[in-house]
Amino acid sequence: MSSSSQNGFADLGLAPKLVDILERLDYRTPTPIQAQAIPVVLKGEDVLGIAQTGTGKTFAFGLPVLQHLSEKGGSVLILAPTRELALQIQESLMKVGSLIQLRTTLLIGGAPMDRQIREIRNKPQVIIATPGRLVDHLEQRTISLSGITTLILDEADRMLDMGFQPQLAKIIQSVPAQRQTLLFSATMPSNILNLAKAAMRTPVHIEIARAGTTADTIQQDAYFVRKEQKLPLLHTILTNHKEGSVLAFSRTKHGAKKIAAALRGAGHSAVEIHANRTLAQRRAALEGFKTGRYRVLVATDIAARGIDVQGISLVINVDLPDALDDYVHRIGRTGRAGRKGQAISFILPEQKRDVMAIERLIKARITVSPLPTIIPLPEAAFTAIAATRILEDVMGKSGRGGRSGGRGDSRSEGAFAQPPRRSSVFAARTSFDMTRGGSGASHGSSSSSGRPAFGASRPSFGGYGASSAPRGGTGRPPARGGFGGARRTPRVTY
Repeated sequence: MSSSSQNGFADLGLAPKLVDILERLDYRTPTPIQAQAIPVVLKGEDVLGIAQTGTGKTFAFGLPVLQHLSEKGGSVLILAPTRELALQIQESLMKVGSLIQLRTTLLIGGAPMDRQIREIRNKPQVIIATPGRLVDHLEQRTISLSGITTLILDEADRMLDMGFQPQLAKIIQSVPAQRQTLLFSATMPSNILNLAKAAMRTPVHIEIARAGTTADTIQQDAYFVRKEQKLPLLHTILTNHKEGSVLAFSRTKHGAKKIAAALRGAGHSAVEIHANRTLAQRRAALEGFKTGRYRVLVATDIAARGIDVQGISLVINVDLPDALDDYVHRIGRTGRAGRKGQAISFILPEQKRDVMAIERLIKARITVSPLPTIIPLPEAAFTAIAATRILEDVMGKSGRGGRSGGRGDSRSEGAFAQPPRRSSVFAARTSFDMTRGGSGASHGSSSSSGRPAFGASRPSFGGYGASSAPRGGTGRPPARGGFGGARRTPRVTY
């Protein structure tokens, strides 16, 4: 093992104790965002950092903040857009923090409010929170942020996309004006610049790569498909692709649920994660995916920036995302830390313009491949799809999205005393048209090489698809848990 003097982190101004801990954890070479941000944060300056997914942002702000806490005391507030990312931040910080007795608390929706209040009373040094749940505590006066010395906004662009601007404004008003503020984002839209002006004092700009940059280690491919071909093609790819774990993205919660059910019926170890799953279910799904219990994780975009799992060899966009930037964040789950990865997108014939827009963003061509020989879905896959529909009917959930973190999906999807009716199985089979899904012809333009690129001959299109309204602000923050009628609990001041 190298000595601390040969560790790249030692040149950034970190204390020898932290460098020794990093050495024991086998962290020797800082990433570009870490190398640039750590010295600036240690000086106490505000930082506006632009870096893509998987570049090591958590340690870029986490390591200097831990050193400040050790030397100067104070309290740190870290805001993240999703529960998954908040959990990931806490896990990453505790790799080092557990060795220096760091006290943290996690304030996220779906977790018991009373337990969080007890943890707040223990005066944690680091609070990691989603905006909605933190505002719950502020409104109930169970917490005061008057003692916060460092405010960190991670994935700030995603928080604004999800409609959290009012919550962020309330939180920023609740922390002291004299503080250090660190804002990290993968993109730099105008609303991020406005947020930076309102929350920061002459921040140092650190930009590692332009918006839309994807790792060179990721091979990007696509298939033109009809809608009914998607599931048989997904089954075929998973059957042929034997190595590594796979992350598959669906555009909707119900789509993720049905895809995962079909994959389980087809013999694949799969689990889904989306906003209708309870916190316990989401944590169990992520943990099972990390440990290898599940090879396939089917997710909506809530997971695109909250998953840091080693060894994801393949990302599959079963549905294209609604927003251009989400494509970059999705495929950024593979090809990390210099490893090779692959991203495959299923493209409907009418989505060619969308792909052109993605190509303009990433400044690269996505290779179109002819469809492989399709392996038909087994009967059990259609039975599983039908079972999810029957469960939705029984629970009165057909056509409804449900609340984030709600209880609607807490039952096992296969918990039926009687098998589903044959007509339901037939409906499931018809909707995905297994017989037509076996077509081996590509619906995109092809060449004799068999792997043409998009845009060989294309007209000029503007925008992302036919309707390209900005996504920011159209989302909805996670529903808060309705604790307004609870008894008043004395607040804890920081």
